[in-house]
Amino acid sequence: MAWKLWPCYNTAWKPAILAVLALFWVTACDPTQPEKTHLQKILDRGELRVGTIYSSTTYLFGPNGPEGFDYELAKSLADYLGVELKMVPSYTLNELFTQLNAGRVDVIAAGLAVTDKRREYYSFSPAYQWVSQKVVYKKGRKRPRNLGQLDGVIRVIANSSHAETLAKLKQENPELEWEETTEHDSEELMQKVLAGDIDFTIVDSSQLDLFRRYHTELSLAFTLVKEQPVAWLLQKGGNDPLQAALIEFFGQMQSSGMIAQLEEKYYGHVGKFDYVDTRAFIRAIDRKLPKYRPMFEQYAGEIDWRLLAAQSYQESHWKPNARSHTGVRGLMMLTLNTAKQLNIDNRMDPEQSIRGGAIYLRKLLDRVPEKIAPHERIWFALAAYNVGMGHVLDAINLTRKRGKDPYSWTDVKTTLPLLRQKKWYKQTKYGYARGEEPVVYVDNIRRYYDALVWSDNKKTAESRLAQQKEKFKQLTSGVRDYDAEQAVEQEIELQQAAPQR
Repeated sequence: MAWKLWPCYNTAWKPAILAVLALFWVTACDPTQPEKTHLQKILDRGELRVGTIYSSTTYLFGPNGPEGFDYELAKSLADYLGVELKMVPSYTLNELFTQLNAGRVDVIAAGLAVTDKRREYYSFSPAYQWVSQKVVYKKGRKRPRNLGQLDGVIRVIANSSHAETLAKLKQENPELEWEETTEHDSEELMQKVLAGDIDFTIVDSSQLDLFRRYHTELSLAFTLVKEQPVAWLLQKGGNDPLQAALIEFFGQMQSSGMIAQLEEKYYGHVGKFDYVDTRAFIRAIDRKLPKYRPMFEQYAGEIDWRLLAAQSYQESHWKPNARSHTGVRGLMMLTLNTAKQLNIDNRMDPEQSIRGGAIYLRKLLDRVPEKIAPHERIWFALAAYNVGMGHVLDAINLTRKRGKDPYSWTDVKTTLPLLRQKKWYKQTKYGYARGEEPVVYVDNIRRYYDALVWSDNKKTAESRLAQQKEKFKQLTSGVRDYDAEQAVEQEIELQQAAPQR
């Protein structure tokens, strides 16, 4: 539903805006009260300006454009209001708050916790997440279990909820000391802990869960604050209907299941951290994957080869001779019947197994109901690879009977485990299934896939850096009388001027 601001004489009201603006309309139409409300200004300009911070959990540019939990919420709000979205990223919390105070952004959507100090200066949207504050350290040193055992450098982000918490705790712990920085974000501070540059930092639980998928040496010391609501910030506006619009918007997002779907998309696969498994996978990326990567790339087709590789690791840990008691074998653990249907002669042959697994997964994708959103179809197909498409279709039908969204993986993954219970599987076509297994199966693949993407991007960046260093070396070889960087700049200028000569 989009919001439109109609002239005062227009009677074609839309129900949502009528409910929110009714109390303010007399003022808006009164020439003696020319000041428009904040919401009216947004609608007049046709643009919602949202302040945010770059991070993997809020806003970033991915391979297909902007993404992030808060970005998707902001885009939905802009669509709801019938205006364009303009994201205005800042590099520090100080700058972010300044943007809001100066009216250069309408709201802040940056995964910020609601704190007592922030309540003094800002209004909030309804909470859409809950996080806890965690103290972290590098694995290998003695684990501190309370504030008194933090015997080293503690560094947190300036003006953050973590800095506010420490300031409160210092009243009862006068010996508590810490540093605040505007130069680094939470991910960089966790990296500094791993590098040994600092001893401790404090991060939100959601950030820690995502970071530890591929940084296994970062350890949890203790929880500093158990649960805090996360919400958007806006200026304290008295009778401005913008906050009322946010209340209605978030209410609809909650009731429609969209918040739950975003939670599933960004955090649903993180689950409980497994140090041993994560370490083993990261080692396997370096030791085993290079041998099979060309095959994954060759046969993946329209599927991201890294997703196919992640699935293969979940199936066999990249062991070509893997087999189970049920008779499935090979890198992609194909059944004998499936292999015959796909013209696979030797399931133990890595190339044949990968080719067969890719073909089979694509066939399952084609059978996923068309009403399922494109970005979620792969999770249904992977679940079917594990438990069979019949059981997945049963779960979809049961999800509908339960009054939930049958085309949302968020809801179907809660139904699949019910296939173990007679109360539910007696209502299905294909009967009993160990329905919790495909849920774990898909979650694990998603974790492995995230780690593969991170590793692949890291290696690409390292390769580019090495190439740049080599180029720099070549350009500066033999240069003695002037600065090496000057030589590089002159070479670049010559290259740019070459086409004109």
